[in-house]
Amino acid sequence: MKKQLLVLVLLLVMLVPNIADASQAAQKLGVCLTDSLNGKERKNLAKWIYFGMSAHSSIKSYTNATEKDFDDTNKYVGQLITRLMTEDCPEIADAALKEGGSSAFEYAFGIVGQVAMQELMAEQNVSQAMGAFEKYLDQDKFDRTFK
Repeated sequence: MKKQLLVLVLLLVMLVPNIADASQAAQKLGVCLTDSLNGKERKNLAKWIYFGMSAHSSIKSYTNATEKDFDDTNKYVGQLITRLMTEDCPEIADAALKEGGSSAFEYAFGIVGQVAMQELMAEQNVSQAMGAFEKYLDQDKFDRTFK
């Protein structure tokens, strides 16, 4: 149980934007954006995030994604963000921009990214793979540290 809690906390810290830095309008925009997404859209956003991260030189060799895959995903996300910002949440987006500038958008889309990743994490295979490092934790050290 302690290990599962540690894994959950570790993942949340890595994925959750800092709410202390967010304006009220940025928080509202994050809610509007995520409420406007369906499950398929969240999965496609997670795929876009994965593709983006897989372009990093240290992990690029681990992906089989083609340039067409990248371009198709970028096109999809461009159209999705256009819809979200201009059709689903235009008034809230405008208020967030006026109140918090680009940092409001960064915060709001951080929430969108978090929700997209949660969509993937909900699948048992993914959560098992992400938690597989547990077997290498030194439980004795944790027990001594957190008594």
